[in-house]
Parts: sequence; C-alpha cells; structure tokens
Amino acid sequence: MIKKLITLILVTCSLFAYDSTVEIVKKMDRLPKIIFQDASLTNTELSFRQRFHKILAGDLRVSSHFEVNDIYLQSSFDGNLQENFMNEYKSDLILRYKIETETDGSILASIKLINTNDGQANFNKTYRISKLERYPFLAHKIAIDINNEIGAPSIQWMEQFVIFAKYTSSKKSEVVISDYTLSFQKTVVSGGLNIFPKWANKKQSAFYYTSYNGAKPTLYKVDVNSGKREKIYSSNGMIVCSDVSVDGNKLLLTMAPKDQTDIFVYDLRTKNLEKITNYSGIDVNGNFIDNDSRVVFVSDRLGYPNIFAKDIGSRKIEQMVYHGRNNNSCSALDNYIVYSSRESDSEFGSGTFNLYLISTQTDYIRQLTATGKNLYPRFADDKETILFIKYFENQSALGVIRLNANKSYHFPLKVGKIQSIDW
Repeated sequence: MIKKLITLILVTCSLFAYDSTVEIVKKMDRLPKIIFQDASLTNTELSFRQRFHKILAGDLRVSSHFEVNDIYLQSSFDGNLQENFMNEYKSDLILRYKIETETDGSILASIKLINTNDGQANFNKTYRISKLERYPFLAHKIAIDINNEIGAPSIQWMEQFVIFAKYTSSKKSEVVISDYTLSFQKTVVSGGLNIFPKWANKKQSAFYYTSYNGAKPTLYKVDVNSGKREKIYSSNGMIVCSDVSVDGNKLLLTMAPKDQTDIFVYDLRTKNLEKITNYSGIDVNGNFIDNDSRVVFVSDRLGYPNIFAKDIGSRKIEQMVYHGRNNNSCSALDNYIVYSSRESDSEFGSGTFNLYLISTQTDYIRQLTATGKNLYPRFADDKETILFIKYFENQSALGVIRLNANKSYHFPLKVGKIQSIDW
C-alpha cells in the first residue's frame, strides 16, 4: 500500500512592416508603455467589454515585453486629438479596440495600434470568432499580433490549448480544455475517474487520457473535433501516457502490470510494447529527450525520488540531478529539463516544492520558484515559457513562468482541483 501511495504521489506530482512602432522597441532601453481604449458601441454589453479588456491587458503583461497600464478607458474608434495622444498617461502606444456582436452570434473585433509620438495608427486589423465563449482566444490573437508588430520575441504559445484533469469530488474527475488563463473552459470527458490527459500531437487535434472506470485502468485516445474515443491499451495497476514522440507514432507509458511501475515505449503503428526500464522500485513520468533517442524519468533507485536518463535500447542509467532529496516530477524539451523538488526534510510532510531548470549538456541549474507547492511543470515550444500547477491552501492554479523576464503569473481554478496538465 505504501509503495502504491508513493507511486501515485510521484506520478501526479514573419516579416514585420517597418514603421515607427517597431522603432520604439529598437530605440528604447526600456519596455514600451501601452494603454488601452475601448471604442465598442453601446449595444455590446459593458461587462463583456471589460472582461475582454482585462484579458488583453493581462496578455501583454504576461508577455513581459510591455509596461502595461490596464486602466479601462473609452474612446471613439476614429479618435480625436486628445484620444490619439493621451498625454496625461505618458504612454508610447495606444491599443484601441472595437467589439461588435453579429446577428449570427459571432464576434467582430477591429483594432488600431497608435503611436502617441505622432497620433498615427501604424497597425490596423479586423478579427472574427464564431462563438462568444471563445473570446479569450480572440484577445490572445490580438496580443500575439501586437507583440509581433513591435518586433518582440514570439508569444505564439498564448494560442495553445491547455488540457487538464480536475478533481470534482471523491473518485471523480473531468478532462477539460482551456486557454492558459482558464477564462475559457470546455469539459471534454466526464463521468468517473479520468486523469492524466496528454496531447497526441502538436496540432492538438487529439489527446490521450487514463480512465479508471473499467475492470482495468485503460488508456484512450479522443479526437477533439468528433469526440470519437479509441481504446489504446489496458494494464493492471496503472497506465499513464507521459509523453508522445515528435512524429506522434510512439508513446511513453508508465505501467505496473505486475505491481511494479516501469517505463514502456508503445508503437502505435506496430502495436509493439517495449520495456525501457526494469527496476524493482519505482520508475515513472518518462519524457523523450535528444530527438526521441533517450528518455528522462523519475525513479527512487537512490532511496528517494530523483531524475535519471537512459538511451533507448541501452542499460546504462545516468543521474541527471544532484540537488534535492525528493524530485518528483519533470518535463523535458530538447536539452533542458525542468523538475519539481521538495525543500522540506520530511518525505511526506506539507513542505515547499520548487521548480528548477537544468541543461543536459552543462552544469547549468536555475531555481524558478521560491514558495509554495509548485508541481507538474510543462515546457512551451518556445523554450522561454513553462506551465505548472501551483497548490495553495485548498485551491489550485495554473502557473506561467516567463524565463527571460524571470517572472511568474498564477490563474486560479475556481471550482475543483487540478490533477495534471499538458499543453
């Protein structure tokens, strides 16, 4: 029973136009200051416009490429002398937007990015989304384009869907697709115990998850558009898909068919299952690294959870982390590994878990968080952004770390508790 408890803890745990807007970033030794103006017509609900403003301002703040003044201001869309300069706010840029609700229920958004040096709009664009509830992604898309317009490093990751499992009550959990702020949420699997969702590909057109609702724990694949569910594999004890190869053809599975957790590679084309680790203790949470030729994973083979790696097809095991006495979750991207480490001396106490970043090619190590329980980190494709779960009191939140800016942001889940995440 203790071994199973430890296992569960380990597992859970473009080209741009040349204009003066671009020159603001190039010539300044500080972040450009930006304010926002809502030019929407009065037939668009005020509370909706304010929610949209909050997400849009938040996106640019999280980008870490702007100094954001998120005061809510209203204006006309054409603008007048005062509205186009706004001298009292001493801003460099004005992002003016107009939100309109179409008769078919779609949302139309028009924007202008105005340079307060000359009061001219250097960037104009119109957007449309078909469903009102997806408005957070409309805000994210605008933020991405504005960020691109000033020539800042990409924040394309804001458009990615997050998929997570959340506990709703005893032995019940749902799989939810959301944006990174949790402002948009859609439940895609419900009924019973459904945990450990994992995207099946970079297009995010399908995902895997583990169901504990049958005779054996079963891994399923779900098509996002059709909702069609396909059984992949079942195993006694447990089964979790912790990573997918770049081409989407191979899965890294943690399974315990004989009450011992090990890492397996499952080939979706040949249906072949290959055992990667063979240890009498606990091996879990496998991640592909080095072009899918190696696997990094969590193991208690030192007497406590730590991070190890091995070449697929080789017996040699390499210890990756020489810091901490309880390193119980990790994620890998290329030659970087981010992991969670308990800072308390107590193995099972309510100590602090912090996130650390290391390179597989150097002795580089960097602490990313300082307080609280920070678990289950996941890299974005840009290598500059990490998503993780933060637990505090009886609540959980999605955390976002912007590595280059050395800043983190938290987005609480209002109902339920986050169990695991992917993006």
